[in-house]
Formats: sequence, structure tokens, C-alpha cells
Amino acid sequence: MSMIRDLRAVVRPALRKSTPVQPGYDHTRDPSASSAVVDCAVYRDGRRQQGTTCLTPREAMRRVRDEGGFAWIGLHEPTESEFAGIAAEFGLHPLAVEDAVHAHQRPKLERYDDTLFTVFKTIHYVEHAELTATSEVVETGEVMCFTGPDFVITVRHGGQGSLKGLRHRLQGDPELLAKGPSAVLHSIADHVVDGYVAVAAAVQDDIDEVESAVFAAPAKGSPRGTDAGRIYQLKREVLEFKRAVSPLLRPMELLSERPMRLVDPDIQKYFRDVADHLAKVHEQVVGFDELLNSILQANLAQATVAQNEDMRKITSWAAIIAVPTMICGVYGMNFEHMPELQWEYGYPTVMGAIVGACFFIHRALRRNGWL
Repeated sequence: MSMIRDLRAVVRPALRKSTPVQPGYDHTRDPSASSAVVDCAVYRDGRRQQGTTCLTPREAMRRVRDEGGFAWIGLHEPTESEFAGIAAEFGLHPLAVEDAVHAHQRPKLERYDDTLFTVFKTIHYVEHAELTATSEVVETGEVMCFTGPDFVITVRHGGQGSLKGLRHRLQGDPELLAKGPSAVLHSIADHVVDGYVAVAAAVQDDIDEVESAVFAAPAKGSPRGTDAGRIYQLKREVLEFKRAVSPLLRPMELLSERPMRLVDPDIQKYFRDVADHLAKVHEQVVGFDELLNSILQANLAQATVAQNEDMRKITSWAAIIAVPTMICGVYGMNFEHMPELQWEYGYPTVMGAIVGACFFIHRALRRNGWL
């Protein structure tokens, strides 16, 4: 594993440096810093300071200490070597650094001395023309946030959840950004939870589609109870969604209710709104899980009922066919003295008895709903 990390540390910067500028490329990327740095800027009084687009994290912190304000450093999937210098410069705890580099963490809020370490799971809805048993419905990523008295470091993993648009929106609201690093933390939390709300609405549409398919009258000749694969796949995706939402409830409660030195009291009020929206989404996701359980059970019950109906029909026809089989079997035996063998009307009488018995049995079974 260490050899792989070392190889990534050597190859990845070389690839990034050789990549030409494309439309939509983030031109604020710091060329003198780690290749994982997406943006590094200094903010004072809610405004981005001029001349901070090419600062290294060390230079940004030097300006903060000399002139005040705070630094916001954004990184995308840094390696251990890429993050080591930043971690040493800002005095980040090794445990939090390890979590930020290796990702795959559950949402949480931890405090290390004068730094808050927050993990968010981002959720992206994957568009699909038709829900199938192999459709990917949600895609997850991660955003880690180190919040200190005069800095914010965001570490993003995954192809979704870019914070570039969020940074631009915050820069358009100097009054909010003047509250310091806690304003950035709140905006990230609000951004992530707003994404949950949008995904929940889209997943609701998929569940409605599956529910309608299960309980709608099937087309003539089509079997019932064939949607189990789609339902199970959707349930797995909802569980992935739930694993992102549920663990975040407690951190949002702490940020909205417990006074913290690193969180501005005015910003704490905004966290209450985020916590309220998160609680609403959590209720929706739990409801999705329970509803899919019910739909899956109903689908399986329909399949069982369909099988029982088929077995009743097969049994009914077997009972009807048993009558001529029995009578013909008796007359097929090679005995000399058989009933009505010498009678002129013996054959039509026996055939009539067979037809009459079959008709009587068929009518009785049909009246009882077996046919």
C-alpha cells in the first residue's frame, strides 16, 4: 500500500502539471502549491483580498497572521505527501489528517484542540431513463472540513460536490462571510443538506414509479411479482442515502445547540435551520425504507398468489382428466367378462358418462373459483 501511495504522489502531480487548460477549468488553482490545492485565498471583512489567487497555504497564513482575516484552502483528493505540509503548517491532528486523506468516513463532528473536524457525505442523483435491477440511483462523495480560528481547509473526495460555486456565492455575500470560518462551515453544511433535499425528491419519483408498477393491473399474459429486482436495488440505494443522512443528525444538533468558541453565535442560529431540514430529510429516507419493505413484501405476496392460482388450475384440470383416465384404464384391461361389452349402446353410454362426470367436476371447480 505504501508503494502505491508513493507512486500516486509521483505520477499524479506530473499528470496534473501536463494537463492543458480546458473550458470550465478552475483558474484559481495554486500552481506553486500542492497539485491537490484547488483554491487558496485570504478573506478580510468578508471580502477576498486582491493578490491572493497565487498564494501557497504557507503564504496565505503568513498574511492572515500579519494582516488579520482568515484563509480558505480547498483541496481535492490529496495524497499523504500532498497534505503533509499543510497539516504541519496548520497543526492538524494526525488522526483527522489520516481520515481526510483516506476518506470513506461516516459523517461526524470531532474537536481537536482549537480545530473542528467535520465530515459530510455528499449525495448525487444519477439520472436514468428507466429503473432496472442494476440501475445506480445515488452516487456518494465526501467533504471534510477543518475549521480553526483563522482558517478553513476543505478536502473533497469524489467527482461530485464541487465547492467552487459555493465559494463564489459566499464571496457575493460579504456580510455573511465576515463572520469568519464558521460561516464557511455553515454554508458547506447547508449546501450538502440542500443536495439531500433534491435527491430525496428524485428518489420519491422512483419509488412512486415502482409502487405503481407493483399495484397496477398487469397486462394480459404478463406475470405478476416480477419487480423484486428493481425494488431490491432501489432499497439498496436508499440505504446508501440513509447512511449519509442519519449519522449527520447528531453533529448538526451539536452545532445548532451547544455553544462553541469556534462558531459565531449568529451563525449558530443558521445551523438550526440546517438541522431542521436534515431532520425532515431523515424522516423521508426512513419512510422510503419502510415503504420499500412493504412494496417488496406485496410484490412477493403477489408472486405467491400467482403461483397458488397456477397450482389450483393445474390441480383442477388434473382432477378432471383423472375421470376419463380411470374409466379408460378399467376398460383397457384384458378381461373377458367386462361390463357392457356385448351391449350395443355400451360404448356411447360409457363416453357419455365420462363427459358428464368431467362437466360436473369442471362446473363445481369453476363455481368455487379454481378455474
